[in-house]
Amino acid sequence: MIRLTIAASALVLITACGQTAEDTDPITPETPPAETETSEGDALLMPLPEGTSPAISADDLRQRIAALADDAFEGRGPAAEKGEQAADWIAAEMARVGLQPAGENGSWFQTVGMVEQTLDENASALTFSGGASGEDFPMALKEDAVLWTKKQDRDQAEWTDSELVFVGYGVVAPEYGWNDYEGLDVEGKTVVMLVNDPGYALEGELFKGKSMTYYGRWTYKFEEAGRRGATGAIVVHETAPASYGWDVVGNSWSGAQADLVRTDGGDNRTLFESWITEETARSLFAEAGLDFSEMKIAAKTQGFRPVDMGGLTASGNLVQSVTTTQSRNVVGMLPGSTAPDEYMLFTAHWDHLGKKSEEKAGEPNQDFYQDDIFNGAVDNATGTSALLEMAEAMAVEDLNRSALFLAVTLEESGLLGSAYYAENPTIPMNQIVAGLNMDGMLPVGQTNDMVVVGYGASELEDLLKEHLDETGRVIVPDPNPQAGYFYRSDHVSFAKKGVPMLYADGGVDKVDGGIAAGKAIGDTYTAQRYHKPMDEYNDNWDLSGMEQDIAALYSVGLKIAQSDAWPTWYPGNEFEAIRQASLAEREE
Repeated sequence: MIRLTIAASALVLITACGQTAEDTDPITPETPPAETETSEGDALLMPLPEGTSPAISADDLRQRIAALADDAFEGRGPAAEKGEQAADWIAAEMARVGLQPAGENGSWFQTVGMVEQTLDENASALTFSGGASGEDFPMALKEDAVLWTKKQDRDQAEWTDSELVFVGYGVVAPEYGWNDYEGLDVEGKTVVMLVNDPGYALEGELFKGKSMTYYGRWTYKFEEAGRRGATGAIVVHETAPASYGWDVVGNSWSGAQADLVRTDGGDNRTLFESWITEETARSLFAEAGLDFSEMKIAAKTQGFRPVDMGGLTASGNLVQSVTTTQSRNVVGMLPGSTAPDEYMLFTAHWDHLGKKSEEKAGEPNQDFYQDDIFNGAVDNATGTSALLEMAEAMAVEDLNRSALFLAVTLEESGLLGSAYYAENPTIPMNQIVAGLNMDGMLPVGQTNDMVVVGYGASELEDLLKEHLDETGRVIVPDPNPQAGYFYRSDHVSFAKKGVPMLYADGGVDKVDGGIAAGKAIGDTYTAQRYHKPMDEYNDNWDLSGMEQDIAALYSVGLKIAQSDAWPTWYPGNEFEAIRQASLAEREE
């Protein structure tokens, strides 16, 4: 989940509204969970909702959010015993509202194999050598650099004197006439890349200007370096184009790192992957006889060619532990009557962070925490509840097309559940007409707007606008497009397969209180609750706005399910060509 609201200071806005976290969302006493039975006779930790109706309503949402965010599921941690029982609860609720199982072998589930790789920082190292001074530059891990490997078939790796090559942004984008690897054989070499994409520096001349494309994501950069056959891949961190500080990088790449089980053991990735600080990069470029600022200017010029870094090399080693485990996606469907092999997709992730007692110490407001369970009430009990609410509403419709409801796991570990489904779909990707994703819906109350993340992507936005026009509301583009939020939630896994996806978040312009009030709620959540034990459900939540937003998204999904149109990406979108190729295979 990514929070989008921006303010100069969360504290200022909270004070201006005259409210504290305790005033607006007090922690409620824990209640013991009741048990109920599934149709297969297995006991559920939480009872299924009673008295819900096909109408999209705040009352229905309240029941589902409260259940999914209950302590009984211990924060819905993937592969954890109590966490996985949340997936059982979701499957039982899908069955209750009338869906059919659409997982593996006629079940409700798709097993997702996962790997945890933990670097031994004390036994691992990265050193640069061969510059003008003749000195070695060992990196202090987490301070100067972070280091890992996607190789899953080994507990150790070593590389020696791998030549550094600066490849600009590390982008190969035929639709923009851009190839940072032009004429370069990277075998045995380590590529060094800038964060974001050329559009960020070109200010609208190419790519999407300040709005990040998928080519700006660090995930793409490491994947492309692997496809090219490099030994190592290094991204230079800069706060502004990355949209987060070095502390985020250091914290994100320490400890256990989750990944999907790779059938090739990670053979298609570089031997090592790394980030380095801007300060480190400037020193290394100087050692190579290059000026970092000048190289950045050169990198944004069309026709840029790779630059050898003056004989500078990378050497090092990795020592890691590798463990495997499993989680599950939950998959249900409603069959269409006239075009049953065409599907409208609805997605949300059910997982959260589980129990992390060691995270409690030192956190702000730690005395206010009720326990050490990261309940994830907003993130993403809300989106999962929205998914189930839409499923119940659609179950009474006579659909032309089929509807696919997918609750994915391992979003918090890097969108892994959705990525696994996209690579191993129970429904072929070229049979999915379009999709909607719900992630982290704040209980803001009714608003005059909805925020479309990655605005300007596809014709799904036109359908949403039609509904909002009828209800007197407006679409607002996300306020920080250079951060690339469109590429940080589960819908991007399907977009990468060509499926047009819409990710629209709740608005901030409150009907009662305006933008300042909406931002205050968003910023309070981000500062005090996001990825903390304080993300708990409360009966005082105003869910009227969530009801409003879900109804808007539902109208888009239902319109597609009842039509024969295939919404497309807008011309020039980086996923357009993939979609065209996918649909061409369907016609063969």
